[in-house]
Amino acid sequence: MSVRIFNVAGPCRPERHYMLPPQPRLPQAHELIEHGQYFVVHAPRQTGKTTTLQALAQELTTSGRYAVVYLSCEGASARAQGNATPEELILAAISDGAGYSGLPDACRPPDPWPAAPSGHRLFRGLTAWAAASPLPLVLLLDEIDSLVGDHLTSVLRQLRAGHNAPTPFAHSVVLCGMRDVRDYKAASGGDPTRLASSSPFNIKAASLRLENFSFDQMADLYGQHTTETGQKFTEHALQRAFEASQGQPWLVNALASEVIRNMRILPPEPITDEHMEEAIERLIVARATHLDSLVARLAEPRIQRIIEPVIVGDQIPVDSAFNDDLAYIRDLGLVTRTHPLQVSNPIYQEVILRVLAERTESLVHAEPKSFLTSDGRLDFDRLLEEFAAFWKLNGEILTSHEIYHEAACQLVFMGFLHRIVNGGGYIDREYAAGRGRIDLLVRKPYAGPHGERAWQWEAVELKVHHPGRPDPLPDGLTQLDGYLDRLGLETGALVIFDRRPDAPPLPERTTITEARSPSGRTITLLRA
Repeated sequence: MSVRIFNVAGPCRPERHYMLPPQPRLPQAHELIEHGQYFVVHAPRQTGKTTTLQALAQELTTSGRYAVVYLSCEGASARAQGNATPEELILAAISDGAGYSGLPDACRPPDPWPAAPSGHRLFRGLTAWAAASPLPLVLLLDEIDSLVGDHLTSVLRQLRAGHNAPTPFAHSVVLCGMRDVRDYKAASGGDPTRLASSSPFNIKAASLRLENFSFDQMADLYGQHTTETGQKFTEHALQRAFEASQGQPWLVNALASEVIRNMRILPPEPITDEHMEEAIERLIVARATHLDSLVARLAEPRIQRIIEPVIVGDQIPVDSAFNDDLAYIRDLGLVTRTHPLQVSNPIYQEVILRVLAERTESLVHAEPKSFLTSDGRLDFDRLLEEFAAFWKLNGEILTSHEIYHEAACQLVFMGFLHRIVNGGGYIDREYAAGRGRIDLLVRKPYAGPHGERAWQWEAVELKVHHPGRPDPLPDGLTQLDGYLDRLGLETGALVIFDRRPDAPPLPERTTITEARSPSGRTITLLRA
């Protein structure tokens, strides 16, 4: 029997992939279906919606209590229609799904479906099927938000009409997509044409969001591999994987797959936090399809309006479009649903910043090895001096061409920093809307006095002097004190970018001096 694998492409198959049962991920689903409810399941892409729905369909079918059909509505979208209407394509998909699921002949849908005028075919077809089937019908409609405009309106209205009619109809319907149907946007990309003001699906009993894995769920998934192969994940490896992914299902699977299949850490060798650290970096550098599909959206104005103030730590301007923009970017899975608003997980954070800063990184010609001391530590004082020189020459050009203009200074610094640190160290970044700063921690391994592996930590805080606001130095020193307290460090660097229009020219204002924090720490102060 072949060993199962961690899946990173398409829905999971229990015989081939490690996967979690649907019940813990959708604990209310069985009860809602038992009571004949119509409800919505929504979550960002690559969170396991299709896998969970298909597993739920299998569980319900195995129970023998329902005639269950899972289908994707993607084939009925405007892009895929051809000469057929969405109703006809959905009915055809139901027929196909009934065949795949192995329904008994008595529970099969009509063949052919009964004739009806356009706009009534789905209603008429499901009514005829429900009247003939000895078991209650349960439909799981995946990718419902691939339907747009009037087509989506028509499908939802026919489902509502059937639900409210005295005639037999589908016992329970589950609509699944990236967005909650309550938004009534015709497409997940934000089609501005809203559906009719009178709700075509006001019969839903609940909106269930498929959440990320909890730590215990992730440990359960990884534990399946341990049970089958004997290969253990150390406790620190589990903690590092969860910290970096925050339980995002694709990332959880991708990290384990990277370690085992690509890094070739094979049983019985245990998987450690160092393996997981390398896998995190490899995923970020590789920017697999899932990550690329997210960063490809960064130039969208509605995404930039949210992400840019998150990066720089500013408050997000609240206007009439704010709630729609925020709902959209949350539905994409790019930002948290908690406060303060921040990017969903450290891997997404790092990918976003590296993508936005890669132009600067490509212009840094300094050799990273030249910044290393004989034992492998980073000459951080020299790094700051070299950045100051680079900034004097290139700062104005780079910031003027940056799409994320408000974050341009910080992105230039981070691009330079990554170019020097990359390949031998790590950069941990903390940023969120309303923080007023970005905190950076550089972690660099080096050889200790007895040849053992030791770690150099260097902390940096980035702030901006905005027009009409006071000098951020006092606040910056206080905030940096708190950051250093958390890290257990005695020194740090504070970088203040002056964005005031009347500021002196870059060569004159870019200086490196020392400052004292409120607790008495010596702080390297770079004004730029």
